[in-house]
Formats: sequence, C-alpha cells, structure tokens
Amino acid sequence: MDLAAYQQHLHALQQAAWPEGAPRTPQYPLGQQPLTEYLRAWAQSQASAVALDFYGYQLSFAELDRLSDRCAALLGELGIGPGDRVAVYLPNCPQLHIGFWGILKCGAVYAPVSPLARTPELEYQLKDSGARVILCFGQLLDVVQAVSDACELSAILATSLSELCPATPSIPLPDLLRTPKRLAPGVTDFFPALEACRAATPAHRPALGDMAALNYTGGTTGMPKGCIHSHGDMLYTCASFVPVALGLRQDSVLLNFLPEFWIAGENAGLLFPIYAGCRLVLLARWDALGFMAAVAHYRVSHCGLLVDSAAEVLEHPSVADYDLSSLKATGCISFVKKLTPDYRQRWRAQTGCTLFEFSFGMTETHTCDTFTAGLQTDDFDLKSAPTFVGLPVPGTEFKVCDFDSGALLPLGSEGELCVRSPSLLQGYWQRPEASAAALRDGWLHTGDLGQITGQGFIRYLGRRKEMLKVNGMSVFPSELEALFGQHPQVLASAVIGRADERRGQQPVAFVVLKPDAPQDPHALAAWCQEVMAAYKVPQIRLVASLPMTATGKVKKNELEQQL
Repeated sequence: MDLAAYQQHLHALQQAAWPEGAPRTPQYPLGQQPLTEYLRAWAQSQASAVALDFYGYQLSFAELDRLSDRCAALLGELGIGPGDRVAVYLPNCPQLHIGFWGILKCGAVYAPVSPLARTPELEYQLKDSGARVILCFGQLLDVVQAVSDACELSAILATSLSELCPATPSIPLPDLLRTPKRLAPGVTDFFPALEACRAATPAHRPALGDMAALNYTGGTTGMPKGCIHSHGDMLYTCASFVPVALGLRQDSVLLNFLPEFWIAGENAGLLFPIYAGCRLVLLARWDALGFMAAVAHYRVSHCGLLVDSAAEVLEHPSVADYDLSSLKATGCISFVKKLTPDYRQRWRAQTGCTLFEFSFGMTETHTCDTFTAGLQTDDFDLKSAPTFVGLPVPGTEFKVCDFDSGALLPLGSEGELCVRSPSLLQGYWQRPEASAAALRDGWLHTGDLGQITGQGFIRYLGRRKEMLKVNGMSVFPSELEALFGQHPQVLASAVIGRADERRGQQPVAFVVLKPDAPQDPHALAAWCQEVMAAYKVPQIRLVASLPMTATGKVKKNELEQQL
C-alpha cells in the first residue's frame, strides 16, 4: 500500500469530519519563537496582568519574567549554561514556574523529577541526566542529601511553600502550604538568592531546535528513559492543541492541579497559559473543595480534570454551594473512571458546559496528539467507541501498521499506532539503540494497539506494553523489577497487574529470594515503601521459582492465573 496515497485519503476524511470553526492549522499568536520570548512579550504588553495565582499569592507577567531572569542569572553564577541539565524536584508551586522559565532562558535543560520519588529513583534520574543543580522542596532535602555525594550535583537550591502562604488565602489551603520552612548547611535558600543575585541576565536566547527538557518515561525494559524535547516541541504542542481543544484567550482563566513534573501537567500549567497570555490559577494538588472554591472565586473558564476528579465534584455534598457556571471548556482524562454519557449529563447540569475527553498522547510526542472537542453532538464521541480519541491535531499524522512486519494496514484494521508529529522526541537521552527502535523513517512506533476508522477517527485500544495505571499514574513492571534487582536478597522477580476497583490496577510482585535469605514478605514490603513512590509499591508474593520459557523469559500469563 502506498503511504502517500494512504495519507492523502486519510487527510481528506479527517478534514471532512473536522468540527466547524476549529482551526485547521497550528496558530502562533506571537510568531514562531520559543515560549521564553512569549513570556517576555506578555511582560511588556500586559505587565501588571496576573500570570499566576496560588491561593492568593500572585505573580504578574512582569514579575514572573523578572524573577525567571534572576533565576537564569543565578544559574549562570553557579556555572550553568546552554545544554546543562537542571533537576526540579517540586510539587506544584510558583517556584517551579520561576525555575522552569529561568532554566530555559539561560539555555539549560529542564529535568523534572516526581516529588513522590524516593532515594533510588532520584539517584537514578540525577545520574542519568547528569544534572549539576537541583531545585527542590525543603521537605525533600533528606532525600536529596542522601544521594548528592553519589551524583554530580554542585549546588542544591531549596524552597518552601509556606513562605508564599498569604495572610488571607483566597481559597482553602492544603496542609502542604503549612509545612515549616526547612534548610540545611550548604543548601541555598532559593527566593533570597534570587533577590541577592546581581549578575546580569544571560544574553543567550534559545532557538526552537535547542534542547529544552528531559521528560522521563518508563519503558518495557529497565529504568525510565529521558525523552529529549526541544523549544519547538513545546511551542508546536501549544499551537496545535490549544486552539482546537481549549480556545484559550488572553481574558481566559485557566486552572491546573495536574502535577507539573508530569508532561501533561507541564503542558496545562506551564506552557498553555504563557502561550495564550492568560491567567493561571494553580493548585498544589487535587482537592475537590479547593477546586470548587477556586472556580467560584476566580471565575475559572477552562480546566482539565481526571474523570475521577469530576465524579468527586459531582458527588461532593457541598457542590450546590458553589457557582461553577463560569466554566466554558472542561477537558478530562479517563484513567480509573471512564467518561460516560451520565457523567457528561450531570456535569452539564451542574456547570452548563460539556465534559470532553482531552486527547491521546505519550511523553515521546509531548502528549497532545489528538482532540475530541467539537465532536460531542448527541454524544457522538462516546457512542462511536469507548476508545474514541478523535482526530489528529493540525500537523500530526497517524498510521496503523502490523506489529511484526511493519507493513501499513488498511483503515479499520487493528495494529500498532504510529505517529508523525513536529513535537516528536529527538531521541531517548543517551540511548541510541532505543531511539532507533522507536523512531523509524520519521515515525514513532508507539507499541500501542490502535485503529483508524473508515471515517478517519483514531481509536486507542490499549498498550501492548506492560504498563499499569495505578490511580491514574503510570507504573512500569520493568522498572519495579529493576529495583528489585538491586535488593541484595532478591534472586528474581516478576511484576504484573491485578484489577482493582478503587485504584484501577494493583501491582503484584512475584519474588524469588536467595536460598539463605529470610523468607519475610513484610520486610520486603517495608523496603519497597522506602525505595518506591507510594503508588508503585506492589503486593508481595514470595515464590520458590518463576515459570520460564525455553529462552529465559518469564511466563507472565501463568502468573496471572495465580492472582
């Protein structure tokens, strides 16, 4: 089958199905330049407008621009320049935004780490990225200091959320903002250091092709891999997704609670509001009461939710006490709970706006590859298929190929989803073989099962890989197995998922201990709690051996029968 003819036919189908009024090309309101320049431009044209509001602590565009300039200067004083990696180990907070834009402004590379990461996970990511500076939450200093000698860190910057806590908060505060400030010898206090820095702002201006971020994703073998993303990837993600899926304008009020270390949260919280020049209301974490209070207080117009979050709002005993009528666009992500006509009807009755599925995406593609907005008439999207993810965003293409041969499959066939996009990763950090395996002839071979319908719509049928979803977070069995491999008493392990009504999936680890090791599953579980993020911790099942194939692979299908 001829790929060019296939793509031409598919493009015609998708254009015919395009929602009326939605842009058909990427939109660049301030031109094709890095988003650092968008921030500088907004700081000039609307200096006093609020860029970020954090429970009543506000930063204007001018102040965010100034503080991120100071951050760039401070990093320069610490010897950080173009191409150097800077780790950020923070929950959602204004300091993460200041650090993010400061890192990019001096030409360095943003390397976020989940604030849920424990010592081995942090050490691995710092070593793999080669980060020389880390900006961290003061409450996590023990974890940072435990690994600092083993890594290449030359400086530790720490900050707290309590120092931003307003005397009169605008909405209910989470406990995170009440934690006392914490520093340690040899650690630099971030905010005072910004104000004390007298160095000139670096003259460097990043180009669209320059490396901007290392966004880590798990894989099917070994530990997480760093996806190399450029400034151009960030800009294109905004220009292709925001106009068709959100319609943000300068007068919009966008709310984000998604974790900003996660690439979906990076898009929603860090990139989209600067692209659009609009106000961001930032929550440190999900809280139904805080969400409702924020929507009512700030007249929030746009937000993204998990379906689980929307359900919690709808079922909250106080929902009738809050005016949610300002909401105009509310996208959602189906993880544990899935979007249904009932949830949509109830959400529309409560808010006046339509709940729609956001998109299909991966860390490798900067995650906003399709859209469903505008395809909700008579619940068309939900009635089409439970795995309906809509149309490709402008400039992105899909095809379905045979997993084994790589041959192009006709429309309607099920096979491997492949995607070609201007925001594809440049490669996996320091992993040329993995990069070559995933990126072939300009296409990303996702390893995921999908279908393109005869009408041109994309269906996502599931991950062929072993990835589990636990409370909406990705858990890769190979990563847990690699961590078990570091335990001195573990001989072998295999991790699979068990369906869990509350969490979606529960990781279960079948573990073979060395002959002389104490057969103590409780001790092993306690070790897991020390070295793994809480959501990754598996149930432990000690076994004498693992069922193996002749080629030395674990027969996980046989383990599934033991669940």
